Amino acid sequence: MNALKHIRKNVFAVTQAEFAAVAGVTQATVSRWENGVAPSLEEMQAIRSAAAERAIDWSDALFFDVPAAETAA
Repeated sequence: MNALKHIRKNVFAVTQAEFAAVAGVTQATVSRWENGVAPSLEEMQAIRSAAAERAIDWSDALFFDVPAAETAA
């Protein structure tokens, strides 16, 4: 599982469409992220801001590191 898919599924616990709305992008963009296209700096900032607005425990390391238990999934 890549980092963005981990963030969507395990941190925000939402569908691609819901995550798209959170990040201000299309569902197709979220799909591209989950298939290896990196989000822009502005998109990463939008995700970070959305986490803060939802009081989600956040670390920017989530953009780069998937917890070991998730890499086997």
